[in-house]
Amino acid sequence: MIAFESHRLENGLLVLAHHDPLSNVAVLNVAYKVGSRDEDPQHTGFAHLFEHLMFGGSVNIPSYDEPLQKAGGENNAYTTPDLTNYYLTLPANNIETGFWLESDRMLGLAFNEQSLEVQRKVVIEEFKQRYLNKPYGNAWHLLREMAYQVHPYRWPTIGKEISHIEQATMEQVKAFFKRYYVPNNAVLVVAGNIKPERAFALAEKWFGPIARGAEIERHIPPEPVQTAPRLKKVSENVPAHAYYKVYHMPGRGDAAYHRTDLLSDILGRGKSSRLQRLLVEERKTFSELSAYVLGSFDPGLLAISGQLAPGVDFDRAEREVQEVITNLQEKGATADELEKVKNQALTSLAFGEVHILTRAMNLAYYALLNDPQEANRQEEKIRAVTLADIGEATHTVLRDSNSSTLYYQALPLLQQQETASVLKN
Repeated sequence: MIAFESHRLENGLLVLAHHDPLSNVAVLNVAYKVGSRDEDPQHTGFAHLFEHLMFGGSVNIPSYDEPLQKAGGENNAYTTPDLTNYYLTLPANNIETGFWLESDRMLGLAFNEQSLEVQRKVVIEEFKQRYLNKPYGNAWHLLREMAYQVHPYRWPTIGKEISHIEQATMEQVKAFFKRYYVPNNAVLVVAGNIKPERAFALAEKWFGPIARGAEIERHIPPEPVQTAPRLKKVSENVPAHAYYKVYHMPGRGDAAYHRTDLLSDILGRGKSSRLQRLLVEERKTFSELSAYVLGSFDPGLLAISGQLAPGVDFDRAEREVQEVITNLQEKGATADELEKVKNQALTSLAFGEVHILTRAMNLAYYALLNDPQEANRQEEKIRAVTLADIGEATHTVLRDSNSSTLYYQALPLLQQQETASVLKN
């Protein structure tokens, strides 16, 4: 249970205070409800670009890291399709330094061409290293494009095309900041050895004067129900054949989310899961294989992915994956399987809440999703899933017509050598 108190400033900023007198540090977590799903299809990658730009100096503070480090603090950030999260930890008696730094970033960035160019190069290099030049790096680009036809989840957080970041103008960047980096589109969580009344007072002092932004009207098109299976085959210079299959599933706030999450664990979490036990250990069809969910705000994806064992073709891999799914649909999961994956999920939940930073992030996440109290309802929701629920999910989610499959084929060794020779010359 994460105990917290809440207060909303007049400018719309929601402030959550989680007091833990046993913590040696304090956490300041600022989450903005802006991710890649909020981007223009012709200007993608902006949310992730801002994750970098926010560390390039603000209107009154030319260097973010220097004063934080002097106060004994550390910081980081991440971007998802649904939100961008900035967090810092520092000694509780220096917490006001965090308020000063984060409020100045929300007030306004020190926009200049040099900072934009520096961060643009960083993001472009990341795009190349992680997605263009890394084996299987473009797999999720291809999967998203296949699974989503209209919803902006059809591109990853790094962006749809590298040219969108290369061609981003200062005017576009400023407009994005003005629209989304406003107090009424954010949640501030203060956690650790700081009492709520002080947290709220500091929030009023540092964030209260920041003007409220224009109300954001989101018109995100819902993804139509998929009615036929989709298949894509690519051949690349990679070490082994790789297999990816995704199914549309309920979003994170849906009542059916947890049954689908636990279903994915029955299929492919750990050595005793069905896919691992049958297709990796026994039949040796795959060298590795797992199942997992993406956990997005809007309806997301349940994924099955892995690498084929040497000498195995995609026809056999597809057939045997489908056999495992069909068996689960026809005979159902067992009580022991459900108990095992529930225990795994509950253990992960409990271990996560040991850390003060994770508690702060969870409160911010659920506040942006719907209600911060949802952070305290997850255990109950996991425990409530029944075998009948799992059976329902196997039939509603794991339908062939609801699937998109990618065969990522490794080029023959000779062709790989020829390709490498051409690139070298």
